[in-house]
Amino acid sequence: MNLYDNLIQESLGLVSETALSTLPLADNKPLWQTEAEQRLVFQRDMAYELGGKGLPAVSALAFTSQPAGKDRLLLYGPDLPALKADSPYARFTILHIDDRDWQDDQQAYQLLRQMEYTRYHVYPQGFMMRISTSAGREPVRVSRKALQNGLDFARVGQLFLHAYHRHPQVQSATVLFVTAPDFPYGLLAQKAARMEAITNSLDQIWSHLVMDCRSCSFKPVCDEVEGLRELHFARRQL
Repeated sequence: MNLYDNLIQESLGLVSETALSTLPLADNKPLWQTEAEQRLVFQRDMAYELGGKGLPAVSALAFTSQPAGKDRLLLYGPDLPALKADSPYARFTILHIDDRDWQDDQQAYQLLRQMEYTRYHVYPQGFMMRISTSAGREPVRVSRKALQNGLDFARVGQLFLHAYHRHPQVQSATVLFVTAPDFPYGLLAQKAARMEAITNSLDQIWSHLVMDCRSCSFKPVCDEVEGLRELHFARRQL
């Protein structure tokens, strides 16, 4: 699974390494409290909103089969306790996966989607994500009480890592949080859309829905992503 690798490198290249912080992995501490389901944070209870008032709120996810290292939590910009008002926001997740034992292509696509949908089932207390896939946005309301109790990105990120590792195919994960005001959120949003287009095109290829490249809506994606066109042609031979 190397189809996303160029986009991963391009996305990480948007961050200045000198200003990038590595957050601690509190493996020996209890996880931050979670809700059984999404609980509302009302305006009267929130300290601020990440991506509020029309500010960027980008979510991106990519897969790779490159050798996995340790889990990483990264931060580019102020942490939650340091923010005092609405802020732009992005969360970029990279999942290092083991795809050697996948039985067939359709199973592979389903597993990728299951890993991706994990984000809809993580409910940190006081950190209400309002995900809109159609708009490509993921704003977050942060409650004052949660901040007073010690909520920060390390605690939120640990919950995401824990959730992704419920999938046995995930060998390690990197979660990058961004709140820096000068970050090019628009560029990351464009790359996130291309990542999603790759995943959608895999569904087209593996489902044999379109066999004529001239009539396929994902032709621009195959033209751009190295290895995707070869995968499509390989499927046509089956």
